[in-house]
Amino acid sequence: MRDLLHVLLSLFLLLTACDRTDQQLAGDQNLQMAVEYVGRAACKECHPLQYGLYIGSDHDEAMDIATDSTVLGDFNTTFTHLRITSRFFKKDGQFYVNTEGPDGQLHDYKVMHTFGIRPLQQYLIEFPAGRYQMLPLCWDTRPRQQGGQRWFHIYDQERIAPDDILFWTRMAQNYNYMCSECHSTNVRKNYDRFTETYNTTWSEIDVSCEACHGPGSEHVRWADADAKGQKIDVEGYLGLVIRLKDTDNATWVLRDVEKGTAERTAPRSDRRLIDTCARCHSRRSIISEDYVYGASYLDAHRPSLLEGHLYFADGQILEEVYVYASFLQSKMYMAGVNCKDCHEPHSGKIFVQGNALCYRCHTPATFGGREHHFHDPEKEGSLCAECHMPERTYMVVDPRRDHSMRAPRPDLSDRLGTPNACVKCHHEKSNQWAADYTQKWYGALEKGAAHYGEIFYAGRRRYAEVADDLVDLANDKSRAPMIRATALSLLQGYPTSSTFETLKKNVKDADPIIRAAAVESFAIVDVNERFPLIKGLLTDSVRLVRISAARSLAAVANLSLSDKELLQTATDEYKETQYINADHETALLNLAILALQQGDLEEAEQAYKKAIEIEPLFAHSYINLADLYRLQERESDAEKTLLSALAIDPDLAEIHHALGLAYVRQGQYERSLDYLKKAAELSPETSYFTYVYAIALHSTSKTDAALDVLADGLRRHPYDRDILFSLATLNRDIGRIDSALEYVVKLVDYFPENTDYKKFEQQLQALRRNAL
Repeated sequence: MRDLLHVLLSLFLLLTACDRTDQQLAGDQNLQMAVEYVGRAACKECHPLQYGLYIGSDHDEAMDIATDSTVLGDFNTTFTHLRITSRFFKKDGQFYVNTEGPDGQLHDYKVMHTFGIRPLQQYLIEFPAGRYQMLPLCWDTRPRQQGGQRWFHIYDQERIAPDDILFWTRMAQNYNYMCSECHSTNVRKNYDRFTETYNTTWSEIDVSCEACHGPGSEHVRWADADAKGQKIDVEGYLGLVIRLKDTDNATWVLRDVEKGTAERTAPRSDRRLIDTCARCHSRRSIISEDYVYGASYLDAHRPSLLEGHLYFADGQILEEVYVYASFLQSKMYMAGVNCKDCHEPHSGKIFVQGNALCYRCHTPATFGGREHHFHDPEKEGSLCAECHMPERTYMVVDPRRDHSMRAPRPDLSDRLGTPNACVKCHHEKSNQWAADYTQKWYGALEKGAAHYGEIFYAGRRRYAEVADDLVDLANDKSRAPMIRATALSLLQGYPTSSTFETLKKNVKDADPIIRAAAVESFAIVDVNERFPLIKGLLTDSVRLVRISAARSLAAVANLSLSDKELLQTATDEYKETQYINADHETALLNLAILALQQGDLEEAEQAYKKAIEIEPLFAHSYINLADLYRLQERESDAEKTLLSALAIDPDLAEIHHALGLAYVRQGQYERSLDYLKKAAELSPETSYFTYVYAIALHSTSKTDAALDVLADGLRRHPYDRDILFSLATLNRDIGRIDSALEYVVKLVDYFPENTDYKKFEQQLQALRRNAL
């Protein structure tokens, strides 16, 4: 009965929130106008309900000036973290912390701003040149009985020393670059790359109405006139820059009672609401500060796909990724669900707690009983979210639910190294125990088909057997766009004719995230061959697609004058996206690579050096600079640069690998072996390091050792073509024809489109016949 009341209440809230007239629907437009931000006070009088919900949310205090009323932490205490004791105190009415600085000494720092309110509050410290840094010491705002009302370190029990790239005064903890857009309204970072200063501005210090609805001066002008009984001409619906209500008259209906799941009466074609939320609820980088309300999200942002360092192979959340890519892989998204179907948009809170929220679309008769969830209905195991949206804790005290909304798959956990909701609760049990029960209860999951996580797991490792599966995923329009885009990105490891045809097809897809992913994977095709295939995307309607095409085609040669101008326009736009982020070393690396592709080695060198200057602890800048020196045959400079990198990060395999190759070029073969071996040991998951080390051993007449290294590498990378080919050629060279054939047969089996492997097999067969 209680759940039924919750369903009725939430249905009422949903209907009242979505109430609209035909006249309103007809007038809805999406235009970016020359309007100004007016502030939340202008919204309060006409929208008291929404304003009240917003004021009661955490958005209202996303960022604020540090005062007695906004600071929640105890500033009359000390906190010791891994032998570093920090002191919090007040002086002249201002808030200070005495803590470790970049020189390893204790200093007093004045707190300028608060950041967040629940379940933790962070604090901003001002530095010269308009730079603000995030203090790593946070206040746990939860009640004491929940473990709160205490100071803690954002990296918990990990020591982050001043010589660590994650130290709080370094770029990785910079507010202007990392945080500002999502914690205030109408933020412009305004980084000046020439003076290396910030002039970061906002219209309101926290997240206010206009952060989502856009600048409201025209709407206020219309409202003032309407209150006086006047009619004025305004662009858009009632002068709004963007209107986020649905305009297709669709609703949710229960067509199949036995199935028990409501369906939308029309496919959802409008992504404006999701794109608006994604601006802050996604793992992404900014590619334009000129955000246009109602335009594609990808016009101002580059979202991460389901990448290995961010997501588990099956798409579950691993690192802090903020919902968007999780939701875009879900069946809910494909069914037409959007954020405000579950969340009241002004407060951000769900409409109703517990299973009642899910019962709005999934009937309790089908999904609420033991015959579905097999758990005690009075206990946590019967809650939909516990199984389908398990939590993962970030920032020490902030549990967040996975919005991919999936069925638990404990049968995949041991194979893919993925978590599952079952043993999250039954932590004393094994994955196999949970898998046995799900098999017993539900039979064959996914109707017996391979889960896309199995394909991604193999694709990340470039296993030959999943090439066709990745192609099928990329082309399957019944799949969620995030799944398809990720499949396209993984096809870079499979340069086959099927991949080529798939990329050609998907650069024309209606979804810009698909087009952008396809463009990126065209890197496997010669640049002059790919130019006519993606040339049209240089003028795509979405910025991310245009700049992806420009970057992909930067090295193309022998263009007509009109094509040169076309490419130059898009390339200039790409460079602007990097200038915006020129306070971060990765943008400078991108500019250096672009200069290198265009043959400007001097500009590339300067960009690499500037990246090192901005963040001297980012070792990849040194590696890239050393490789530039290699191209210029400046081997001494390359060696010095790599040794500098090694002093910074002695356990980074890429540095050892590059140094090993540098010593090979210098003829110091024995010395090179030490570094190449270390690289292979530090990163056994990188098959290329194993392969190069083995070849180096062979080149120094250590063939037996090389074969041992390759055999060991093959156990970890059974489909790696370099390892297989080397095993075949080395065995052939020492007269072990049968062993060589064993490996070549695998190459032919795994890569049937490669005719060279087939010819190699025929040559070995002939050698074996002659030996007989």
